[in-house]
Amino acid sequence: MLVLTAVFVLLSPLVALLAVLASPFLGNWRPLRLLWISLSYLIRDALSTLAFVGLWVASGFGRYAGAPSFQRAHYAVLRWFMGGLVNSGLRAVRSSVEITSYSDAEEALRDRRRPVLVFCRHAGAGDSFLLVHELLNRYGRRPRIVMKALLQWDPFIDQFGNRLPNRFVAGGGQELVDGIGTLAEGLDPDGALLIFPEGGNFTEDRRCRTIERLERDGHADAAERARKMDNLMAPRPGGALAATAGAPDADVVFIAHTGLPDPRSTGDLLRLVPLDHPVELGMWHVPAAEVPSEREEQIDWLFTWWCRLDSFIEKRGGGRSSSPTPTVVP
Repeated sequence: MLVLTAVFVLLSPLVALLAVLASPFLGNWRPLRLLWISLSYLIRDALSTLAFVGLWVASGFGRYAGAPSFQRAHYAVLRWFMGGLVNSGLRAVRSSVEITSYSDAEEALRDRRRPVLVFCRHAGAGDSFLLVHELLNRYGRRPRIVMKALLQWDPFIDQFGNRLPNRFVAGGGQELVDGIGTLAEGLDPDGALLIFPEGGNFTEDRRCRTIERLERDGHADAAERARKMDNLMAPRPGGALAATAGAPDADVVFIAHTGLPDPRSTGDLLRLVPLDHPVELGMWHVPAAEVPSEREEQIDWLFTWWCRLDSFIEKRGGGRSSSPTPTVVP
């Protein structure tokens, strides 16, 4: 990654010239905007990797990396990376973030005396970066994340994923559920466990396959509820239940977002950039005392909330690349 970044940076003047020449044909300086986002990611990725190497040396070649002072230093680097990447990306696509908070959700996130479990929709380009940035920089939380093991090919992600309380998994299923449960245990008061109950980025094909799986497994009621949701896939309850079991005293915050582009190809990305509309986050807070304790009740509770998130997205035009409209959701 460091070598590729160095080569890309050295070639960037030539690439920028080509982007300028292509811009009149593609409009809105789209190639330059995408080049700026790419350079921002690669340069910050490289500098953060080198900073983590320095922290590793300073901590006695990793011996004291788990000490509170070094944990704070690692989170400071992560805040710098996420903040710079998200803010430069939003400027490049002419967008911003707007928060619509229900039931004191923002107050719950800002109150760092209680841990929170964050259950979020997963769709659109870069939504995981955006959400980690919001938890880190807007609310001062220390997020914990379960990530695919493949991401460890990036040295920066490998280092922050393994030195901070996160978990890499090779696949889904029970390994993923166990990873979520492990991270939920011992969640600090200022901690936030971020999970995506859908199990993957939304696509219409995945949505249909999820409904078919529910029907095949005999969950007719769940399949029918999933069929009524046009913008979300049915949640997979295993991870959410493991999180609430591992952190029974944690509040829950549900998040739906609208306005992020959902490209299927480079052509789609060029067409959808710039956005010229805000990305809206809808947030709902559920106190720990109101989270059901029985498994079946929890599953029904999760599906009920997912239907509410779907309604929020639908009333804003589907949300994946459209501008939100001012609609109040009870």
